[in-house]
Amino acid sequence: MHDEQISPIAAAAGDPTPSLRRCIALLRSHTSLPHLRQTHAHSLRTGIPLCHPLLAKHLIFSLISLPSPPLSYAELLFSLLPNPNIFTLNTMIRGYAESPHPFPALLLHRRMHAASLPPDSHTYPFLLKACARLLDLRHGESVHSLSVKNAHTSSVFVQNSLLHFYGACGLFESAHQVFEEMPVRNLVTWNSVINGFALNGRPNEALTVFQQVLDEENEVKPDGFTMVSLLTACAELGALALGRRVHLYIIKSGLYQNSHIGNALIDLYSKSGVAVDACKVFDEMPERTVVSWTSLIVGLAVNGFGKEALKFFEEMEIGKLKPTEITLVGVLYACSHCGLVDQGFRYFNQMKDDYGIVPRIEHYGCMVDLLGRAGLVNKAHDFILNMPLEPNAVIWRTLLGACAMHKRVGLGEVAWSRLIKLDPGHSGDYVLLSNLYAGRSRWAEVQKLRRSMIKGGVKKTPGHSLLELGNKVYDFVMGDRSNPETDSIYEKLEEIAKRLRKEGYVAQTMNVLADIQEEEKETALCYHSERLAIAFGLMKSAPGAAIRIVKNLRVCEDCHLAIKLISKVYEREIVVRDRSRFHHFRDGICTCKDYW
Repeated sequence: MHDEQISPIAAAAGDPTPSLRRCIALLRSHTSLPHLRQTHAHSLRTGIPLCHPLLAKHLIFSLISLPSPPLSYAELLFSLLPNPNIFTLNTMIRGYAESPHPFPALLLHRRMHAASLPPDSHTYPFLLKACARLLDLRHGESVHSLSVKNAHTSSVFVQNSLLHFYGACGLFESAHQVFEEMPVRNLVTWNSVINGFALNGRPNEALTVFQQVLDEENEVKPDGFTMVSLLTACAELGALALGRRVHLYIIKSGLYQNSHIGNALIDLYSKSGVAVDACKVFDEMPERTVVSWTSLIVGLAVNGFGKEALKFFEEMEIGKLKPTEITLVGVLYACSHCGLVDQGFRYFNQMKDDYGIVPRIEHYGCMVDLLGRAGLVNKAHDFILNMPLEPNAVIWRTLLGACAMHKRVGLGEVAWSRLIKLDPGHSGDYVLLSNLYAGRSRWAEVQKLRRSMIKGGVKKTPGHSLLELGNKVYDFVMGDRSNPETDSIYEKLEEIAKRLRKEGYVAQTMNVLADIQEEEKETALCYHSERLAIAFGLMKSAPGAAIRIVKNLRVCEDCHLAIKLISKVYEREIVVRDRSRFHHFRDGICTCKDYW
């Protein structure tokens, strides 16, 4: 890009000659770089100057509009223009904003400002796109102020760009203010708000806005993009009933042919623990992409249907579809949870030769988990030591979890020694090692570990659980009393505790990493977030209805034992999606086979 100042007055192009008109017509009709180069060469042969503003305007626009714009070519032409007009400036800003490196768009805007050349309503959306991609809050707010000063905020395109910018920067209050002040809202407006909430951990708000779209008396109808954003929000929340409503709307609206929507539905049902419905969606899809197969394979694997996941992978291979890295993660995960050690290694060893995929750290993690679950912890350790990649904290944590399950203290301490260097503040590692010591009745080490945790200032991540009831998602936190029905919830917990004790339940207090009395430990366990959610679910749902919970942390051993008994005593199916996998509890049994 040239460094000369831009004059606020664009050069007059004059009336186009027949040769120039022909070249412009050719530029408008061509959609490939070779053809554009040929037209440019033809214009030079006919005597049209290289820096003719009208030719440059159309050629730069055509170049920037290509699927992979040759920015260096456009920059060269732009540098030859002594006085580029606002259209050409906007075109270059757009090109930079949509490129992998959008910062030059902001530099060009600064040059415009220095030359007192005001932007128009087309400039702001491109500038805001660049600011959003760069997360440049200061420059974006400056652009917003400038749009207000120049009275361009009435443009729906500018307002939609502001929505996207503030959403990308996580400033939901600012985005909401822009949204509320908009006199006109089109589909892009609603999609920007819904997608912003869905992608930034606020799915409840995304669903509320969708309901607004349906309730408002306007001609705006949600499209495929809206549906994918909504289904993503429902999947993250575990909001199955709300997701089913969206699914019904999709069918009624005739949007079911969209493969992206089908993939999002598979993800929804998989993350809600309803693998049967995920399979049904897959079967009904008119077109299945690699993403469709991968979503189903991974969904089945994490729900404990490993053998079914592998059958679908075999079908995928028969159909000559090339798997992705994520597909192979699902396949190896399935082998791990089915105990198929030899088959897992066969797939792992074939990754590079058969599928052209170089194993990544996630694939190595699956193999460590595969060996650990099978009780082959020494082989898992050897595998880690011989990895071509540097083992990360997740790899060593997987080994520590296997050692805790199989009560291998020595090797567990080796894994711990690596973890304390790689991720010293991770409270879950303290819990795993404490459980390992407690399983061997090494109480002195348990106490020492607790003191070390306190001294190091390591605090447990607060656990919270989500439960959907009556088209609303409730959030429960350990010991929380903010729910209007708190007293009833805690009374229900007391009732549950009494019934479990009759079944022989004894609290696993070794899981409580705190120096408090035994009775207080039992109380602390009873008030874990998933227990509060289950108590509320038992109170508010119909007898026999399934209870589905999403938890941000790994379910502790005591809650796992308690939920198994609750499923038996209250004759309920309870599905818990924790940080590591799905647990389907029914009749006192969990599909994880007590290994998670």
